[in-house]
Amino acid sequence: MEPFFRFENLGRQPGCLHGVTMKSQSHPLGFSMALHTGEPKEAVVSNRKVVEALFEKKEVCYFVLANQTHSDHVHVVKEPNTKGWESLESAVADCDALVTNLKSVVLGVLTADCVPVLLYDPQSEAVAAIHAGWKGTKANIVLKTVQRMQHEFGTKPENIIAGIAPSIGQCCYEVGEDVASHFIEMPEVLQHKGNGKAMLDLPLANKVQLMQAGITEENIEMSGICTACDVEHFFSYRKENGCNGRFMSLIGMQLDM
Repeated sequence: MEPFFRFENLGRQPGCLHGVTMKSQSHPLGFSMALHTGEPKEAVVSNRKVVEALFEKKEVCYFVLANQTHSDHVHVVKEPNTKGWESLESAVADCDALVTNLKSVVLGVLTADCVPVLLYDPQSEAVAAIHAGWKGTKANIVLKTVQRMQHEFGTKPENIIAGIAPSIGQCCYEVGEDVASHFIEMPEVLQHKGNGKAMLDLPLANKVQLMQAGITEENIEMSGICTACDVEHFFSYRKENGCNGRFMSLIGMQLDM
């Protein structure tokens, strides 16, 4: 069995497929999923093929990734085509959140400290995968994603089930006042240290924003895993001094059986 982190709440949904890859020394590059960091393309694609095979058992045929740019841009996947899976050139351009209501399509985001957020609405049958670094969080990317799901698919926020995947925790995320100043309206996510430094709880900031978007707290599951603390299982750009590795958070919907 390949190493995957999975959410309990999403795992209870029969129509939802999801997973968060973890490090594995049984595969090249520690099972990195990143094509954009300069590592051998063939090795990364072979790792992705392992993931692909697991989802294909559930009749998933298409995988969509984006060229992540720390933006607040949300892209609606409207056609069943694979993008960004075997080459960077085919990825969705300049985008950090993907949404779709197409079954057999899996959406993915790549991270190594930033916050991956997965959303599933079993009523309107729609999913989203979000990459939220501090810039995307500052720009309310999760709120904008929920709003896009409402507009495109008639999603009601109270029906959404959310998972906040492993990401750097407040214990390890020291930021300067230039970053902390963007979160002063959420004092619960900042622990000031003095000397212009603060510890930022980015996963909590995204949880707060999900709740502000109308998602109920009981429908939000947090992994509770800090990537910088657990570099044995997850890549951490900060802890590993600019590592090339990235893990992938994926979500999709199974075809009706």
